[in-house]
Amino acid sequence: MALLGLDVPIVLGPFGGMSSVALTAAVSDAGGLGSYGLYGYPPARIAETARLLREATDRPFALNLWMPVGDEAGPGTVDTRAAQRAVAPLYEELGVPAPAGTPERFVPDVAEQLDAVLAARPAVLSCVFGMPPVAVVEAARSRGIRIVGAATTVAEAIAVTAAGADAVVASGFEAGGHRVSFMKPAEQSLVGTFALLPQVVDAVDIPVIAAGGIADRRGVAAAFALGAAGVQVGTAFLGTRQSAASAAHRAALRGLAADDTVLTRAVTGRLARGIRNRLVAHVEAADAIAPFPAQSWVVGALRAEANRRGDGDLQSLWAGQSAALTRFDDAAEVFAELAAGLPR
Repeated sequence: MALLGLDVPIVLGPFGGMSSVALTAAVSDAGGLGSYGLYGYPPARIAETARLLREATDRPFALNLWMPVGDEAGPGTVDTRAAQRAVAPLYEELGVPAPAGTPERFVPDVAEQLDAVLAARPAVLSCVFGMPPVAVVEAARSRGIRIVGAATTVAEAIAVTAAGADAVVASGFEAGGHRVSFMKPAEQSLVGTFALLPQVVDAVDIPVIAAGGIADRRGVAAAFALGAAGVQVGTAFLGTRQSAASAAHRAALRGLAADDTVLTRAVTGRLARGIRNRLVAHVEAADAIAPFPAQSWVVGALRAEANRRGDGDLQSLWAGQSAALTRFDDAAEVFAELAAGLPR
C-alpha cells in the first residue's frame, strides 16, 4: 500500500463519532493507516482534530466523512413525535430531558466539512456512502490527498473507481457499525466479505482493502489470499484502551459470540451492526424509528447520558461479527497480531 504511504497494509476502521486521537496515532505510528471518523463534526472541530493528530503522529492518517445519499431527513421535513414518544420512558428513567423543538440542522453541511478536510490536508480522505463531487476529488488530488471509497457490492466498487478513488474498501456485512451502501437499500446489499472481496478485485483496477470479520492473523491471510492489497479492521481495535469506546462497550465485546450482533435501524435510522441491548430492543418493539439522521437526534442525549454513567444497556454498542476474536486491550498488540498474517 505504498500508494497511501504505508509501511504495513493495515487500516484502522473509521469510527463515526467514536474515534480517538490516541488510537488513530497508534495505528499510524505502527506503520499502518490510522483513520479518524468525522461524522457530526463542524469545520472548526475538524481543523482542531487534524491539529491534534499532527501533534500525536508524524505518520500518514486518514480523515473520514459520510457522503449524502439523498434520503437524509432535514428538520421540518420529518415528524419525529412518534419516535420521541417511544423513547420518552427511557429519558424519564435516566432523569434527563428529552430533546425538544427542532434543531437548525441534524448534522453539519457536508460541503463545509469537505472544505475543512481539504484545508487540513490529511494524507487520505476516506469516504463512505459514496464519493465526493468531481470538483472535490480534483481539489484533493491537487493537494496530494489520496481518496479511498467504500463499497458493499461490486456495482458500488465500480462506481467508486469511476468517481476517482485511489483505493476501495470492500466492506462485507460482517463489519460492525453502519452498512455504507449507497446504490441499493442496505438490506439488499448484504454480501459477505469473502464473497465480495474476490469479485471486487476482479472488477476494478485499483487496490482493494478488505473489511468485515477480520480480527486476527487468519483473517488477514485469507483476505490476501483472495487478492486484497490491504485490510481494514475496526472491532478488534475498538476493544483496546486507546479507543474512545466506553468501558461498558469494551467489556461487552469480550466473549461476544458471532451471532450476538444484529443489524438494526434503531439507533440512527440507518442499518448498522451492533450488540442488541435494551435500547435496541425497546426502540424496535415500539416500531417508531425516525429516518436518518433524525433518529440519532431523538436518542442522542439518552446515549450520551448512558455513556457518562457507564450504562451499556442504553448506549450504541457497535460491534462486528468477529468480536469474539478480540483478545487484546492494547492497540500495538492488535496491530502485531494482524501483521503476523501478512504475506511474507
